Amino acid sequence: MAFTVKQKEAEEEEAYRMEEYDDDDEGEEEEAWDDWEGDEGERESEFACLFCDSHYSSCGSLFEHCASLHHFDFHAVRAALNLDFYASFKLINFIRSQVAEIRCWNCGLAFQCNRDLQNHLHDVVDFSEIKTLWNDDKYLIPFMQDDSLLYSFGECDEEGEDEQITPIDEDLIKDLMNIEESNLGNQDAVKTMIVDDDKHDACRRNEIASISNDQLNMASSSNKEFTNGKDLRHVLCSDKDPKGGHLLGDSQNQIVKHIRKVNENYFGSYSSFGIHREMLSDKERMDAYGQAILKNPSLLTGAVVMDVGCGTGILSLFSAKAGASRVIAVEASAKMAAVASQVAKDNGLWLSKSQSGVDVLQKGVIEVVHGMVEEIDKTVELEPHSVDVLLSEWMGYCLLYESMLGSVLYARDRWLKPGGAILPDTATIFVAGFGKGATSLPFWENVCNFDMSCIGKELVTDAARIPIVDVVDSQDLVTSSAILQSFDLATMKPDEVDFTATATLEVKPTASGNKVRHLNSKTCCWCYGVVLWFETGFTSRFCRETPALLSTSPYTPKTHWSQTILTFREPIAMGLLKQMGFGKENGDEQEAIGTDVYPAVKIDLRISIVRSTEHRSIDISLEAAGVGPDGRKRSWPAQIFTLQ
Repeated sequence: MAFTVKQKEAEEEEAYRMEEYDDDDEGEEEEAWDDWEGDEGERESEFACLFCDSHYSSCGSLFEHCASLHHFDFHAVRAALNLDFYASFKLINFIRSQVAEIRCWNCGLAFQCNRDLQNHLHDVVDFSEIKTLWNDDKYLIPFMQDDSLLYSFGECDEEGEDEQITPIDEDLIKDLMNIEESNLGNQDAVKTMIVDDDKHDACRRNEIASISNDQLNMASSSNKEFTNGKDLRHVLCSDKDPKGGHLLGDSQNQIVKHIRKVNENYFGSYSSFGIHREMLSDKERMDAYGQAILKNPSLLTGAVVMDVGCGTGILSLFSAKAGASRVIAVEASAKMAAVASQVAKDNGLWLSKSQSGVDVLQKGVIEVVHGMVEEIDKTVELEPHSVDVLLSEWMGYCLLYESMLGSVLYARDRWLKPGGAILPDTATIFVAGFGKGATSLPFWENVCNFDMSCIGKELVTDAARIPIVDVVDSQDLVTSSAILQSFDLATMKPDEVDFTATATLEVKPTASGNKVRHLNSKTCCWCYGVVLWFETGFTSRFCRETPALLSTSPYTPKTHWSQTILTFREPIAMGLLKQMGFGKENGDEQEAIGTDVYPAVKIDLRISIVRSTEHRSIDISLEAAGVGPDGRKRSWPAQIFTLQ
């Protein structure tokens, strides 16, 4: 919007000057044109205040103004939090976005008018509590177009700050400018995505799914709805071409250094032996992979195997034991690559080669390759499409967290033989509704015979903003389970990792006891949200002798993946139609569906899971609509969760 106003002002000024000098000679006209260009140049060099309409000729004077009038000392905040260029860039965009929402950037308090906000602004009380507020890559996209401050604040560093603050990288500036230009060119696409429900419906499974619109398509609502503190109009959807009506979710691809840093942190986190002990101690995990590899001799005997993300090398060891002729173990963590090599060597399975390339240890078959699977072409002696079996334990929380599936699919397309096996070869995400027992409410309702339910209610409210990874007892599920999405890893395309799917949940016939409440001769239970889990299959397509299944369901023994919990802002009352004692003919159309007076008989869900702008994280959009006994529906505003 700021760009449009500025452009309009420029056009009006140009028209005014052209009219004023229309009768002058050519020299005067050129002089006037030069003057106009000079005025415009000065306009572009102005620095807009973060909090008010003031403009300054330098960022230094701007920051002095912010410190003295708005209680915001930019240099002090950078120094106290040791912010590098990225974080400082995000901070500026974060503050501008909060001021646009008439919200205090510091404490989050919202106001009715900007004047009240200006009077409220205060110094930072606790630096440790604010740093995470702008830790989101969406703030790498300029909130205000032509924001000179974003590319000049580094020049205003106070003396001595250079030792603490990362200097501005010219290549990075170019990357960020490219993002701004791309974002500018797609404002119309953004507006189209928000306003036009039909355009939103185009973001379906056969494309990279977008984060959900403000409301479930079954019911309309205001486009001004805010979800989890975020204006849905600013949510980044996917990596899709902007011509398809999407925002530029692939902005992280333009910031190579940031991705490299995230990858280093990600792979570095797997250098902790504690994580590997947890995974190796997961009986369900180890049994499924062990059965698939060790009990299918027709698949593994004499096979060339690639293990993507080998970690300690346990799957490679299984493969060698099963009779593989060669095992290429790929590991991006330098430490774990060395560990996997040592483990293979200690077990007499390491393939060591002399400088001449002649095998020194003939019985060894495991060779560990350090690097990302997308980058090993020059470091491994392997012809494309020459692998018989592709192995990987790539699954993250909610199946898709960590975004490692993309690397596995790359390895499949690059290295796997036509008709070769990929293990596991199927993956399925399930969803079900959970009741009060899966929340913290029961604990806080009776603490040593004292009522502390106010704490429990606050925790449930907070849980509606972030996904929770925890173990859910199957007895606390109040609805039937449903398949949300299935993947065929042997045939799926990389862009099908992002998806939008629907599911319908109905009350479990066995919902009874403390989960059911009897009200006015009706029987209902309360659904507080949904829980997601996954299963991966080693099917008979490749594991002909002994298929296997790895499940993270609440109905099976727990795993280190647990389940992923998404909490509704308000619980939805549900009931079995035959138990509620009324049907279509005596439903009260004045009552709100999903209340104890008029429970829903089922809940229709629409869920999108897409790769987040924060590399290796995922965004989850949840939309719910209660369906009454008479078929009427009530929709709740969409909720956005980021698993990171």
